[in-house]
Amino acid sequence: MSAAPRPFLIGVAGGTCSGKTTVAERLAELAGNGLALIKLDSYYVSDDEQPLEVRERLNYDHPSAFDWQLLNDHLAALSHGSTVPVPVYDYTNHRRSDEVRMVAPASIVVVEGILVLYEPTLRERFDLKVYIDTDADLRFIRRLQRDVVERGRTPDSIIHQYLESVRPAHEQFIEPSKRHADVIFPQGGLNAPAIDVLLARVRELVVIG
Repeated sequence: MSAAPRPFLIGVAGGTCSGKTTVAERLAELAGNGLALIKLDSYYVSDDEQPLEVRERLNYDHPSAFDWQLLNDHLAALSHGSTVPVPVYDYTNHRRSDEVRMVAPASIVVVEGILVLYEPTLRERFDLKVYIDTDADLRFIRRLQRDVVERGRTPDSIIHQYLESVRPAHEQFIEPSKRHADVIFPQGGLNAPAIDVLLARVRELVVIG
């Protein structure tokens, strides 16, 4: 019996709240069980030995915040037909929870996150590299709304974090990674024609697979 073909890997990058999740989830809806979705946020390094007040001040938009080795290991395992235990991150306490999400192999694997086109080893795995390009003011407003409602944070803490670490990291690491993209979506997740083109490509892959 011949081995299953290697999955088609898609990287979806872009700034905070640019619409990456919107695009990735649309792809997942279309492909169903034929697509495995991996979020870079799941691979934050867990500094459990640090007190919460220290973890709250860490720069979560810097490349050093992520466990690149574990993510690359998981993608290699998925490519070889193995199921992987993806960490579940606790945003309120800034640590990995005790839970994991089991992700099974699929014909298409989408990895979405702010820096997925930054890390060279990860970037080289992708068959298609997408960058979601959204204006900074819109991204900030979305982040403010999300973190207050979903993560229980105060507006002051969100603004401070944005100015101290989110914006500088975007300018230093995330925005420059756009040059590695095969496709750039202006207007982010609201760009319906661009999303339709990507969905059409994924639909082809699902049918072929």
